[in-house]
Formats: sequence, structure tokens, C-alpha cells
Amino acid sequence: MLIAHIALPVPLYQLFDYSLTRPAQIGMRVKVPFGKRESIGIIVSIDDKTKFDIKNLKTITTIIDKEPVFTPSIWKLLNWAADYYHYPIGEVLFHAMPILLRQGRQATKEETKQWQLTKLGTHIDLESLSRAPKQKLLLSSFRNNTISDTSVSNTVYHELQKKQLIEQVTYQPNAVQWQTNFSTNSSSIQLNKEQNYAIEAVNKQNHQFEVFLLEGVTGSGKTEVYLNILSNILAAGKQALVLVPEIGLTPQTIKRFKQRFNAPIDILHSGLTDKERLAVWLKSKNGENAIVVGTRSSLFTPFKDLGVIIIDEEHDSSYKQQEGWRYHARDLAIIRAKFNNIPIILGSATPSLETLNNAQNHKYHLLQLTERAGNATLAKQSILDLRGLVLTAGLSQPLIEQIKKHLSNNNQVMLFLNRRGFSPLLICHDCGWIAECPRCDRPYTFHQKQQKLICHYCDTPRIIPKQCPKCGSTHLIPIGFGTEQLEQQLEILFPKIKISRIDRDTVSKKNALDNYLKNIQQGGAHILVGTQILAKGHHFPDVTLVGIVDVDGALFSSDFRATERFAQIYTQVSGRAGREAKAGQVILQTYHPDHPLLNILLTEGYPKFAKQALQERQQTQLPPFSYQALIRAADRNNHHAPAFLHHIHDWLKAHCDHALWQLGPIPASQPKKAGYHRWQLLLQHTNRQQLQQILDQLLTVMSKWSETSKVRWSIDVDPIDN
Repeated sequence: MLIAHIALPVPLYQLFDYSLTRPAQIGMRVKVPFGKRESIGIIVSIDDKTKFDIKNLKTITTIIDKEPVFTPSIWKLLNWAADYYHYPIGEVLFHAMPILLRQGRQATKEETKQWQLTKLGTHIDLESLSRAPKQKLLLSSFRNNTISDTSVSNTVYHELQKKQLIEQVTYQPNAVQWQTNFSTNSSSIQLNKEQNYAIEAVNKQNHQFEVFLLEGVTGSGKTEVYLNILSNILAAGKQALVLVPEIGLTPQTIKRFKQRFNAPIDILHSGLTDKERLAVWLKSKNGENAIVVGTRSSLFTPFKDLGVIIIDEEHDSSYKQQEGWRYHARDLAIIRAKFNNIPIILGSATPSLETLNNAQNHKYHLLQLTERAGNATLAKQSILDLRGLVLTAGLSQPLIEQIKKHLSNNNQVMLFLNRRGFSPLLICHDCGWIAECPRCDRPYTFHQKQQKLICHYCDTPRIIPKQCPKCGSTHLIPIGFGTEQLEQQLEILFPKIKISRIDRDTVSKKNALDNYLKNIQQGGAHILVGTQILAKGHHFPDVTLVGIVDVDGALFSSDFRATERFAQIYTQVSGRAGREAKAGQVILQTYHPDHPLLNILLTEGYPKFAKQALQERQQTQLPPFSYQALIRAADRNNHHAPAFLHHIHDWLKAHCDHALWQLGPIPASQPKKAGYHRWQLLLQHTNRQQLQQILDQLLTVMSKWSETSKVRWSIDVDPIDN
């Protein structure tokens, strides 16, 4: 008897054994009895071994697929990822499938129904239908292959079917062969030497694996380089995967892709229905599309013949999954490219320090674009000292005067404030009570337009109290400012100027961001207010002034990655100014004008900052010069989680070498969220392989501890938030 070892979508580090009585292959989905219900699983291996009594094994109920649901390269990638991230294989495999496939839908195209003539319908005299003119006309259309009248009712079709003159047949639609009609629309953009060199370097690779870092200053024409590389790949009949941080933020890029290539391009994003997602998945697997553009989960899309992977804004933290299976899409994409033996391009104006370190060590091929495309020049940058100045909703008078100046020249102004809502605090003026989320012990954010308090940690809303619950006072006032308050103040200061606020609150509806961008592209005096959504990859040719309203909080943080994130977002925001022939200006408001990080960025730019930051990381043996894993635990009573992590700490101390460094257990940076008290234990080692082995041993031991089941816990390999 053969035994199938099956992965189920459950948070358990094990496979489940079932007897196999019919032919099946590894990677196929099956239905199996599991407890009191039936569950869908995936066959991971088949042999004749089991540690259980064969008589007690249950039998597979149904074999769903005729072939493995994953391509060989995806199957290899997912198994590698489950091992590396120490996550249950069942949950990894099911995470990588469209929802409908998880529910048991067939992994094939839906059959199409079509009407056709019967033998009788081909020969019958049309005059025999003279008393039914609509039927006569429809039958005549069938004979002449001229069926185009969609207004014909279903009743007419069914009447002809009853008379056995037409019949309905089902068929499997043929795969679309886009390669036969593929063409590239020429571009009017003149490439510079650096762009040409980058394109030639990738094309010379002859479709073999290599990691390219395309480091280009903002506005240097990275997208044009992507398009030329894609043209070469598609001309060879191969497909391409392009990953972007957030799909809603790149409509301009997608538009350029569609204008350039006469080939099917699919976009994967959260706004698609489950049916639409499955359709794209099947088209890719069958080779029916040329390019798929999507966010991190698109990495697991199967392709018939993948030729290149492009990761745009590779530094962006959106590529790291922060709940459940905490994988990093950029890192896994490199592994996928290696398994597929294809090139991968990582593009960014502000590469992550890990990526830069790999480029410096010649693991990655560095391609640099140091000049802005066309006639654009880098914006003039300056610091505005806020000490002693009066602020109105965060705006100083000198910044307001500069805004007036740029608007009077019919230009556009961008104001960056990475804090949405009207105010981050609602406080009682009489007793000092602060409106806090009881589930997170953090202040609610006041949203004036919605007339709600919203917790930005667990998204819980509540109505605004009419009086203070502590002292009964009705004198409740908002403290601080966010994008909503900034927009309101600008409407008072500039009543005749268009103002667009772009943050998570205003672009959540379908096509909202697209509509904002169209209004901005029309040109003319316009003020753009927004969070980091505005910083990511947009091209605003008429923006000549960028004002960074408040960044001081980002300059002081316990997280060693905070300075890197600040430098990246500052550089990205600054890059929105002066992108074409118009000169640009960037003004940064701060109470700390002498901060060394600000001065390095303003005088020498991101490359100098990155070089210095890497030296500091090396001296302190922080990533990328060491490797980390973060063990998180949470409970409702604030007792089991710290005890569980202390048990882990003590076991590691007793069983591992001194090269393993531990920090904790300590409360998480956000100690309470959604009613759970959160703790963490950070592990660090200078050898990646040894850290992996330690985690393997730890998981085996933890499975035997009673307290493991009393807490919510997770392992985050290569964490980006400590």
C-alpha cells in the first residue's frame, strides 16, 4: 500500500499520512477526512512508510487535480521558503495559491459554451420557419456565419434547439499565442550612456541568472531601462514578472507598459475578485500573458516560460510580509530567479543597505544612473530652522511665503507629512485625560471629517465622546496635526488653489488615486498634501517645491533601521521636485537643523549616508554583517508570553555556543495591540547557517513544551522591525 504524506492548511509543523489507492503525483490537491470535517490538502511525498498502524490510516476521498497544481520551480521555491522561514509547509503552500484553488476549484480554464448548427439545421428549408420570423432570421445568420445581433432573446435560441436545428456544445478555449503578434511601439525618449550601458549589461547575460542592482537617482529614467530590457525578453517569447510595492501607486508606470508593448499585460492587486485572480494565475501558467505586474504575493504566480524578474523600489518595506508567514518577497524573488536561471533586476534610488553591501561584495552586478533623464537637474535643498517660529497646522511663515511664490508662477507644490488624520491626540483641557484605545493602550487619532476616533494600530473606530469620561468636562481639544488638518489650513490660506490630499483615507476607494493623479497631470497651480504614498515613483512634471513639514520624530528612534528608512523616504520625497525642465526646490522644516544625518543627506546625498551607515553597522555587527531572527509571543494576561520566551532564552543559553547573542525577552515596541500583550526575543548570529540550525533544534524542542500552546507565537527570520 502506498502512503501519501499530505500538507494541510493548519499551523502545525507536520505532514499527515493517508492511504493512497489511486494514481497521484506530488503537488496534486486532494480531499481528505480531517477530524470531523473534510479538508483540502496537497501531496508532499509518496512512499510506503508510515509511523502509524496502516489499518488505522484514513483514505484520500478525492484527487482533485490531473497534474500538479504548482510548476516545478514554484514547488522548489515554496519548499525552500518553508525551511528557511521555519513556517508550516501546509500554510506556505496554501498561501501561494489563489483563494478559489484553496477551496477546491479546478485549476483549468472554465469551459466555454457555444451554439452551433445541427445536421438538420444545415439542410432544412428556411421557409418552413416563415411563421416564426425571428427563428428564421437567426437560423439564416448561423448558416451565413453572421451572428452579431446580441438583442436576440434566449427564447429564440431555445425554440430552435427544441426543433433540433441548433445545439449547445462546450469546449476548452485554446491558449492565446501572443508571441505571434508581439510588437514594440517605439519610444521618443533618447537614452543616455548610463541607460544604454545598463540595458546592454542585462541583455548580454543571455537569459542566465544574475542579480543586477539598478541604482538610479530619482528621475534618472529607471522605468525606461526596464522597458528596454522587457522588450528584449518578450521578443524572445518569454514572460516577465514585475513586482511593485503597492499596485495603486504605480498607474503611470503601468500605463507606459501598455503603451509600449502590443502584448497582454495583467495586473494582480487586492481589488480583483477571486475569480479574476484565478484567471490571471491560469493565464500566466499557460503562457497566455507577457507581463504580470503585482505586489509581493504575485511572486508565487506560475509562468510557462519566465524570462526576467524586476523588483521596483527594492528597498520598500512593503515587500516584507508582517503577519503570518513573514517572508520577504525581494529575497525570495532572488531565490526564484536562481532556480529558474534567469536575470533579476533590483531597482531603487535608495537601495537597502543589505542590497548595497551585496553589490559592494560583487554578489550583485551594480548598474548606476547618476544623471536625471532629459534636461532635469537635481532640486536645490535647504533646512528651515523651526526654533522660535510660530506654526499654523505645522506650517511656518517662511514656508508659506515660498508656497505663494511657486504657486504665483503657475507651478505645483507638494507638502509631505507622514501622519494622516486631523490630530494624533484628543485631550481633555481641564483634567488632561487622553482618548486611548483600550485594546492597544495607544492614543486614538482624531478624524474630523469622519467625526470618529480611530486607532491606527488595530483600526478600531469609536464615536467622539461629548464629555470627558474622567471629569465630565466638555472641553475636549485636538493636539498636534495630521494631513487632514494641514489640508483644512491650506484651504483657508489659499482659497482659490486646487488642493489634493493623498493618504490612505482618501485613496481607499477604487480609482480614487487615478483620479487625483489625472487632475494633477492637467497642470497649473495645485497643492498636493500627502503621506509617503506621494513619495513612491510618481512623476509630477509641474511640481517645483517640495515642503517636508515634520520629520523630527524619525530622527530619534530605538530601531537601528530608523535612520535608513528616514534617509530613503527623504530622498524619495525630495526627488519629486524639478523632474523636467523646471528647477526644483526642497525645504525641510526641523527643530534639529544640526542633526548629522540631515546634513549628510543635504550636502552629499544618499550614497554617502549609505556608506557611513554600513561602516557603523559593521562596527556594531548589525545586519547585514550578522543575521537575526525575532521570536514574538503574545497573550491576554501578560504572564504566559514572557514566561514562554524566558524558557526559550534559558534553553538557548544552555544548548548553544557563545556566538549566539540574545536580547530579551522584552516588551515589543508596540507592547499591546488588539487586546494582546506582546513580547519578543531577538536572536543574532554572525553565521546564517548556524542560526538556521539553532532554529531547527529549537522548534523540535518547543513542540514538547506545554506552554507553547498557551501563547500566540511566531518566528520572524530577517526581521525589519525590531
